Amino acid sequence: MTDDKDVLRDVWFGRIPTCFTLYQDEITEREADPYYLLLPRISYLTLVTDKVKKHFQKVMRQEEVSEIWFEYEGTPLKWHYPIGLLFDLHASNTALPWSITVHFKNFPEKDLLHCHSKDVIEAHFMACIKEADALKHKSQVINEMQKKDHKQLWMGLQNDKFEQFWAINRKLMEYPPEDNGFRYIPFRIYQATTERPFIQKLFRPIASGGQLHTLGDLLKDVCPSAITTEGVTLQGCLLMIMLCYYSCVEEMRLMKFLCVKSCRS
Repeated sequence: MTDDKDVLRDVWFGRIPTCFTLYQDEITEREADPYYLLLPRISYLTLVTDKVKKHFQKVMRQEEVSEIWFEYEGTPLKWHYPIGLLFDLHASNTALPWSITVHFKNFPEKDLLHCHSKDVIEAHFMACIKEADALKHKSQVINEMQKKDHKQLWMGLQNDKFEQFWAINRKLMEYPPEDNGFRYIPFRIYQATTERPFIQKLFRPIASGGQLHTLGDLLKDVCPSAITTEGVTLQGCLLMIMLCYYSCVEEMRLMKFLCVKSCRS
């Protein structure tokens, strides 16, 4: 992992320039100026937008303020998807800054989960880490950690502290040399245009003959239609591959997800 530290650091500090504007039908006491923010790709909208919420609440009538939610071009943005994933799914071909609309009423119950506190985000985050470690280590690593280690992982993400996070996360990235890799590679292939939001199945990092699997092997197994004679072609609905929280395809597990964008045609 030490050899990859520069790469991991670059991924961790990846940012998306974003412009937040208040929905035109929100009732305000005066005009609301846009709010600009550099969003970390590896975090969650509801975790890094406290300043956005406070900015717009200053011009809102308090009786008109309820749960905040975000939307891009009519699509409600799922808070439990990492910001980088949301951008790549919905806005990767748009000009920056990314334009996100802020709402304080008419919460879209059918499209979004409620997120009343950061405790909800933490619970989701830890559940994903445990799921990934169950696939990689039969949950042995995460179960051997103390509660303070779990909290340090979470606080590292919440406070955007690379060293604090990776001091613990590196344990989840290691395996005994004799194992030659994890049991399974935690991954998800997210789709934007189908009723099935993502594809996920068991996939071993090493083939039965002993050779290391590649990303192409994974795609061939999970999405054979993506493989053509010219190589990998992810058409339209297949936007990226995301490794489940702090997992890795051969040690490149960025801080949290390794995203492979498609070439839309």
